[in-house]
Amino acid sequence: MNETNNSCSTGKCGEHANMSIGCNVTSCKHHCMSENYCSLDKIQVSTHEAHPTQCQCTNCASFVVKD
Repeated sequence: MNETNNSCSTGKCGEHANMSIGCNVTSCKHHCMSENYCSLDKIQVSTHEAHPTQCQCTNCASFVVKD
C-alpha cells in the first residue's frame, strides 16, 4: 500500500494524507483536518539561522495559510 495515497476521511485536505509527514498546523492549507498529516508529497524545510542548533530555528517553507 502506498502510504502517500490515503484519502483524508473528511476530504478537507489537498489530495491525500501523507503518512510520512506528520503535521499539527491546522491553519495550513495542506493540513488534513481529520488527521495530523500533511497532504503534500514533499515539504521544504528552511532556516533563518546560519547554523541552526534548535528546532525553533527551522520552519516549514511549504506552509500556505488557509483561505
